Amino acid sequence: MSNALEVTNLKASIGDLEILRGVDLTVPFGEVHAVMGPNGSGKSTLCHALMGKSDYETSGDALVDGVDIMGMTVDERARAGLFEAFQYPTEIPGVTLNDLTEAMAASNPDDDGYAARESATTKTLSMNPFRERFVNVGLSGGEKKRSEMYLLGVAKPKMAILDEIDSGLDIDAVREVAAMVEAMRSDDMGILIITHYSRILRYMDVDKVHVMVNGRIVQSGGPEVAEELESGGYTELQAANAR
Repeated sequence: MSNALEVTNLKASIGDLEILRGVDLTVPFGEVHAVMGPNGSGKSTLCHALMGKSDYETSGDALVDGVDIMGMTVDERARAGLFEAFQYPTEIPGVTLNDLTEAMAASNPDDDGYAARESATTKTLSMNPFRERFVNVGLSGGEKKRSEMYLLGVAKPKMAILDEIDSGLDIDAVREVAAMVEAMRSDDMGILIITHYSRILRYMDVDKVHVMVNGRIVQSGGPEVAEELESGGYTELQAANAR
């Protein structure tokens, strides 16, 4: 069986600036993995490169459920099963969450499970008060992340990348978002969380933690890796993996 995500020797640069220097990463279906690292280590660039952001020149391989996505456009990658939840969700005045989910259904009319997913996700995340509101307009940080998790649940991708979903949240909202991620976990989806801190991981059943330094994954292990970083920081790893 193929993995939800399999990345091999992924490199990314902007002009002469090399940011990703050969990333190897595998996320099996049904698992939640986390990528941690200091500022400037390449975590967000990993997300952007996988999603196909045009700023970057890339090389290497990235497979979603065994399908090579690297030559695809952003929308083709989404249709192949790749989803991104944003660090700073965009406000979309004039467009409601219902509008977005109806567009999802229209773009994939053969998806027989859509109606059941929408109903179940609405109930699980208590989304009825938000569905007729403009996307993310006037919402708190935690409410915006709830909207992101709602779209994730309705879309039901093969691979979800959650880019710093704990950014700017208070401790109660962090717990709430962690619970939402756990509620979205399923055997036919992989989840990759990109984060600076271990706090959100304390409220989740994370299968593996990867540490990125200077554009490479330099350490992988269980949840204990995150706690070690919280107490010891990145200094030693940065020194050992200097450019």
